[in-house]
Amino acid sequence: MWFKNLQIYRLPAPWAYTPEQLEEALKPLSFTPANSNELLRQGFDSPRGNGNLVHTVNKQMLVMLGTEKKLLPGSVINQVAKAKAAELEEQQGFPPGKKAMKELKERVADELLPRAFSIRSNTFCWIDPVNGWLVVDAASPSKADDVIKHLLKAVDKMPLQSLRVQRSPVAVMTAWLEMDEAPHGFTVDQDTELRATGESRAAVRYVKHTLEPDDIRRHIASGKQCTRLAMTWTDKISFVLTESLAVKGIKPLDVLKESDSVSRDDNERFDNDMLLMTGELSAMLADIVTSLGGEAEH
Repeated sequence: MWFKNLQIYRLPAPWAYTPEQLEEALKPLSFTPANSNELLRQGFDSPRGNGNLVHTVNKQMLVMLGTEKKLLPGSVINQVAKAKAAELEEQQGFPPGKKAMKELKERVADELLPRAFSIRSNTFCWIDPVNGWLVVDAASPSKADDVIKHLLKAVDKMPLQSLRVQRSPVAVMTAWLEMDEAPHGFTVDQDTELRATGESRAAVRYVKHTLEPDDIRRHIASGKQCTRLAMTWTDKISFVLTESLAVKGIKPLDVLKESDSVSRDDNERFDNDMLLMTGELSAMLADIVTSLGGEAEH
């Protein structure tokens, strides 16, 4: 199991919270299915389906936030409400007013909710108490915020902070492209986005395209800066670094897949994958931070 996207946070290193303590803290916020009148239900669920809310491998902890959401499109509510409004108009001789229409839509939503389809999704969170990383596998900050909100509610005074670095990722990535030189341990790949900071917000995006240094320098000279950059770390992991310090599109390369090709049962394979992933990503994150000038003081 490999995370695809990393929203990155910091804990004290080491963080002295044990898996047993975290398990007890999460229990009051365990996931339970939504009832017929709920649009949304969230809670911590077992990452391995064995009842344990915290899965631990070599001190690395994995937790999972389960989300159940009812699908009730506004267009459906409006369609039913419109039909009911037409019936009311026929009965009373005039159409319902603005306030009455709002109340009608609310009643329709309540009536339709028990019959709405449910969608279940899971968001994983990896906690590295040894090196002080807390990482949510989420493409957007808002999805990660759901996990963080629940963790902060579960763990009293959790010393969690956003990752901050000394140098601007945009300025540093732009400099790497301008100099045509990646930091030690990294190579620049063939995907990037350069965006102007002025009112025009002009942008150019390269996708699986050779980054010609002269072309890139012309874009930079015209006022564009790098907001996304595809890179590879130590020939092991490819990813995209963004202006907000998120790491996206993670792909373990063949050298890692080959080292983990021995056939095992599902539980053993999962644990070995988790051990490999957390070890490599922890080292990669440390190198990314170093390449951006180190961590900034909070």
